[in-house]
This record gives sequence, C-alpha cells and structure tokens, in this order.
Amino acid sequence: MEGAGSIQAQSPAVRAASVLDRGVNLGNALEAPREGEWGVTLEEKDFDLIRRAGFRSVRIPVRWSAHAETQPPYTIDEEFFRRIDWVLDQLHQRGLAAVLNTQHWENFSADPSAQATRLEAVWTQIARRYHGQPESLVFEVFNEPHDIRPEIWNPIQLRVLGKIRAVSPERVVLLSSTDWSSVTGLKDLQLPDRDPAVMATFHYYAPYPFTHQGAHWAKDSDRWLGTRWQDEEPEREAIRRDFQTAADWSKKNAVPVFLGEFGVFEKAPMDDRVRWTRRVARTAEALGLPWCYWEFRAHFGVYDPRTSGWRLPLLRALLPDALPDS
Repeated sequence: MEGAGSIQAQSPAVRAASVLDRGVNLGNALEAPREGEWGVTLEEKDFDLIRRAGFRSVRIPVRWSAHAETQPPYTIDEEFFRRIDWVLDQLHQRGLAAVLNTQHWENFSADPSAQATRLEAVWTQIARRYHGQPESLVFEVFNEPHDIRPEIWNPIQLRVLGKIRAVSPERVVLLSSTDWSSVTGLKDLQLPDRDPAVMATFHYYAPYPFTHQGAHWAKDSDRWLGTRWQDEEPEREAIRRDFQTAADWSKKNAVPVFLGEFGVFEKAPMDDRVRWTRRVARTAEALGLPWCYWEFRAHFGVYDPRTSGWRLPLLRALLPDALPDS
C-alpha cells in the first residue's frame, strides 16, 4: 500500500472492491439461530435468481457463535461448515463474489475479552477451511460492533486479522468500526500497518425513523409509521454528505470502503423505498463506493417469496438494467 491519499492500483483490496459492487445480502438465513427459524432457507434457485438479475456479489451473514463450542478449542460443527461449503460452491459456480462475515454474536460486548478468544479461534478455523478459495471470497471480521469502545474493539479486531493472516496472507478482509459500523464510526477505526488486503465497511440506514418504521425489533417504531422520504434536496444532501465522509476517509487512509448494508423495512411506502434506495445506490456509485443491499427475500427484500417474483421497482432502483426472470 502506498502512502495515505493514494490507493495502490492493483492491490488485492482494490481488486476486491471492483468485484463486490452491485451486491445483495442473504439476510435472515444463516444468521438466524438455526437456518429456517427466521423464515429463510437457502435454495439453489436463489443463486440463479440473483445471478440472472444482474447482481455481482453476495454477502453471507453467519451466526458462527451458534455453531461453535463454547469452550476451547471452540470447534465449529462440521455439518454447519459443510452447509457454508455448499453456499460458497453455489456462488463460485455462478461467478459471484462473496463476503463471509460473523453476525449476531450475542453478548460479545458484555465480555469482550472472553469472547475475543473464541472469535479468534473461530476465524482461525474459517481461514484454514477456505484458504484455497479464489480471491473473490472476502472475509468480514465482525458485523456492526456496538456497545464497545474503540480502544477495546480495535485491538481485538487487529488480533483476529493477525490470526487470518497467519493462514491467508493475501485474503482480503473487511474491518468494521464501532457504533454499529456507522459512517461516523470510521474515524475511530484503527488500521493495520501496510496491509494491501484490507478494506473498511460501513452500513447506512439514515434516516432511521424512515428506514425502520414498523420494524418489530426497533423500540417504539410503530410511532414512525407514515414517515416519508420524497427525494427532496435536503434529503439528497444528507446522503451526499454522509457518503462524502466515507469517500474522504477512504482517500485519506488509502483503503477502499464497502457499503455493506442499506435498505428500508417493508412497512414504509414502496414508492418512498424505491426513491431512497435509488438515491443511496447512485450516490455510492458516484463516489466509487461498492454496495450490497440488505437484503434478498425477507423483511427488506428485493425479492418477494410470497409471489415468487422480484419487486421490480425496488430491483430496478438498484439495477436499472436488471433482467429478472419474471
């Protein structure tokens, strides 16, 4: 990696950023306590749909903590590993890049020291298992760290990175900031010295009362029902300002930045969801930020499993040239 302000043109991270664009999250499947408990079980046809629509990458949220022993050596269940093998094989067959993360690691912030040891062991196993995968597979250390101070989180994340590097020196790894991987949290993210295979990631759900109106896990969210987003200039400017913050951070630190999640819960009016989604995607593209929509076929979904068809206005807000099956 060259000095701050210049991203090495052919670094592994830059190559990864070029293939991670136009992505979709496989939400509510493998990050549920058990696959299927949240209404989504992955099927081979899902990967065909994603590829034929024009998406180029997939992010795979995984609740590894539900499938690894709680005592040393924290062994990951072999049957679950084989399920992840299958998912990665489906993606590879279709030429789709992939981000593999750790999601919903409960109680991490309550006891980060103990959980960090387990996290390191889990990532050591993942890195060994997938050492031979193509470079289009990217690792993401941890989804949305929160309720943990940067001075505690940063050393933990760098130790995990070290465990991955001991097995896969050139595997691209996404690093997350605290404050739920917010754009404002990027300023507190500590980077390793001279590692050309790291990227940073952030998530975007602003304004939250709009994107999460009626979401059952968000406190008092029913009070937000009816919140509008009409693509007026002050609304557009707020997105431009936030994304410029990410782009400026990327340039200053010579590290590509990946927009790993953005979306609007199903209770918002569809026309507003479409306007917001289109504006976020186009703004990210204009600033060179690869993006991955949250998510495929659950509460934010671009695909409707009830009708077995794409929500076409939402799909084309993401991919104007989409060619869906139906």
